[in-house]
Amino acid sequence: MPDASDDAADAERWLDLDVKLAYQERLIHELDKLVREFGARLDKAERELAEIKQAVPPPLPLGAANEPPPHY
Repeated sequence: MPDASDDAADAERWLDLDVKLAYQERLIHELDKLVREFGARLDKAERELAEIKQAVPPPLPLGAANEPPPHY
């Protein structure tokens, strides 16, 4: 037959588990929010990069194509 000390120990374990669960749930929500924010920032950065790539003219090829022949 369980005695009062076993009941108190069980109640303390349950309380400890409840507290840990509450902290984990809060952490999960905070991390989810952070991941969503970084996802939005990444999407924005990718759009801006695409716009920059379209706005910048392509580079000129280097080498013999841009150099005058040696007899000039």
